[in-house]
Amino acid sequence: MTVLLRVLACATVLLAPLEGYLQEVHPHLAKVAPGLLIVSWVAQRVRQRRWPAPHPLHALLALFGVVLLASSAVHAGDPFTLDYAQRFLPFLVITAVLVDVVAREVPVRAVLGAAVGGALFAALGALYSLVFEGEPRATGPLEDPNDLAYFLVVALPLLIALPARKFLLPVGAVLAAGAAATFSRGGGIALALAAVWLVARRGVSMRAVAATVGGLAVIGLGAVLFAGPVLDRALDEKKYIAATNVDTRELRWQAAARMLAANPAFGVGPGGFRSSYAAASRNAEIDEQQPVAHNIYLEIGAELGLPGLACFLGAVALAFVATERVLRVSSDRRPMLAVQASLIAALTASTFLSEQYYLPIWSLVAVAIAAQVRVEERERDACVARHQ
Repeated sequence: MTVLLRVLACATVLLAPLEGYLQEVHPHLAKVAPGLLIVSWVAQRVRQRRWPAPHPLHALLALFGVVLLASSAVHAGDPFTLDYAQRFLPFLVITAVLVDVVAREVPVRAVLGAAVGGALFAALGALYSLVFEGEPRATGPLEDPNDLAYFLVVALPLLIALPARKFLLPVGAVLAAGAAATFSRGGGIALALAAVWLVARRGVSMRAVAATVGGLAVIGLGAVLFAGPVLDRALDEKKYIAATNVDTRELRWQAAARMLAANPAFGVGPGGFRSSYAAASRNAEIDEQQPVAHNIYLEIGAELGLPGLACFLGAVALAFVATERVLRVSSDRRPMLAVQASLIAALTASTFLSEQYYLPIWSLVAVAIAAQVRVEERERDACVARHQ
């Protein structure tokens, strides 16, 4: 059962960025691995008669679930409420499950390696879609290039935590090339901030950063020489989209802020931003009546109110506190520095995207808390041993 939990936990994280490919095979195939993980975890804990190690995150996730259900009940008549509540709630459950299995059965590096592996496959799909399928911007397993860039830039900092050094450079090159092929400005900003954090915390050296920049320059030069027409078409597409993105996102952020101000307690319900957007924006976008907010903080606040936003931010804050506590006592700083940098990349990219329905932020929070639980349990065992 321990082996099964390890396989399912890693499969859940690895397959997350490949959701589009899985849905092409079957609409519900992406739910199989997390569903089996939850069932296997329940069976294992019942067999062991053992509860998860308590942590404040569990109370926060439970409160988040209550807020989600309360907002759903208040706005039960909205056409999107039930669907979006069913999408959101499993992320809270899978976060709690990952905390427990990573604290007990699954090595932290195995989960981080699974995240990198899934992103690597997604990056290869991104490059294939751009070069061989003629897409103007790389998409691969995800319909939106910005969502794809989110997965790739969040995975890149995790490379410093992995032991297989000789493979890190080619894997990093593929991830970086795939992210660049999406032409996502938010992804570029997120990766830059993550890199600054790693340098400031001495997770990577300036020499490594210089080598990475040089490698990207070589990749870019090769792309210009061998795929010039493809790049020209992609850049033209991006310029056209970028000109409208700034204006439309500002409209959506303003609409989300109005929804939050008008409904601070329960929001407009899960998925309610889409149904309420036309009215809140005063019909600002004639051709787009039901968009997303393209900002995770404003969208969660608009849909679940201030309590929901506070729960989300609280979970992220607990993750950062947990990583700092582990760093104080750990001889190997790389895993937690990698988690911190990846969280920074995810939170930065989410300023421009609605990413609450994708796994990276939730899995990173789970890994951070699980690492803290591991440390605390080792300290308790050592204390008991000293007093025997």
